[in-house]
Amino acid sequence: MAVMDRLNASLEKWLPEQRLFLRSDDTTRFVRLRPVTQLVGISGITVVFGWTLVASSFLVIDAVSSGNSRDQMLRAQSAFEERLDQLSAERDARAAEALAAQNRFTVALDQVSKMQSQLLTSEQQRREVETGLDAVQTTLRDAISERDEAKAIVTAEANDQAAPDRSGEFSVALDILSNELRSAADQRASAELEAAEAQLTAQELAVERDQILARNDEILTQLEDAVSVSVKPLDDVFRSVGMNPDDVLSTIRRGYSGQGGPLTPMSYSTRGNAALSQGETKARQIIVTLDQMNTYRIAIEKLPLAMPVRDSFRYTSGFGRRWGRMHEGIDMAGPVGTPIYATGDGVVIQAGRASGYGNLIKIQHELGTETRYGHLSRIRVKVGDKVSQGDLIGDMGNTGRSTGPHLHYEVRMKGRAVDPMSFIKAADNVF
Repeated sequence: MAVMDRLNASLEKWLPEQRLFLRSDDTTRFVRLRPVTQLVGISGITVVFGWTLVASSFLVIDAVSSGNSRDQMLRAQSAFEERLDQLSAERDARAAEALAAQNRFTVALDQVSKMQSQLLTSEQQRREVETGLDAVQTTLRDAISERDEAKAIVTAEANDQAAPDRSGEFSVALDILSNELRSAADQRASAELEAAEAQLTAQELAVERDQILARNDEILTQLEDAVSVSVKPLDDVFRSVGMNPDDVLSTIRRGYSGQGGPLTPMSYSTRGNAALSQGETKARQIIVTLDQMNTYRIAIEKLPLAMPVRDSFRYTSGFGRRWGRMHEGIDMAGPVGTPIYATGDGVVIQAGRASGYGNLIKIQHELGTETRYGHLSRIRVKVGDKVSQGDLIGDMGNTGRSTGPHLHYEVRMKGRAVDPMSFIKAADNVF
């Protein structure tokens, strides 16, 4: 008591004793507020006021941070979709260019084949003309010999006796042979000119064909580089979530293995053209890579890569050990009733109460993945329902072993819990 008295006496200067009177009908009482009591009351009020200010600041900061996270997520999703559209447009443009180049190349090959056929025909005609010309020359030589012999005989007979003059007949025969010789020579010159023109045209077509092959090879190289660059980010998506891309591709192809329709085998060069063979090889590789890209796209659509919460929230606990125990998911805190969405296509395999999870929804996805949504206040699906990415499945709550309203979100691969953040951030690899 002596200590309290001394303390009251020292505080009397700043906090003088106050009395609070309580009056009733027949009595009057008062309560003494000594300096120590007043100091304790003022200190308590100050502490409560300060705590209120700090808590309000934390709430404001959390709200601002949650808003920024949501904006960043929306921008990232928009950029991802825009990039996919650009890649698809570029792929289609490159495929159209390759098809047009292949068509031009086919037309050029047809023209070269026609010109070669014409050249062969002209060469055969030239040989026939040369053969005929040789025959005419032989005939002419024979006729000249006969004429000379006839002249010699006529001269001899004229010397002996007046024999009939047959020089006119020989002149007519000589004129006929000369006309045939000139005609054969003209035909030969014309055939040689046509052969020269056909050979020049064939050379020009060969140069044009080589240019088309070079352009086609350049286009195929650019297209091959484009699709190769586009495949790597998709490959990184699966590696970032702990999946083997080769296993994923094999699984998807087994599920999408339908075939049908008329098949036209790819042509093979019979001329031993190395450039054409190389172009066919690149074209086949591009087709294989495009098939790989399409298979990756199908697989990505089956993975739970979206956010389960779209409204404002804050992360309150991550994946890993917490207080000596393994926390197999992430916690997202928000108001009770906040909408919860499916993060991927799948089938609901559980929708109900589950011990520490409270109200729990389990969704089985393809490729061996499963998602869990715990502590819900309301479940909007039932077992067996097929859901798509973005479907509303429940509301955030505080059921089960929970210290406040939040969503406990898990991702499991073949029964083993993995960090859900690796799936949420995996889509960043395609930007």
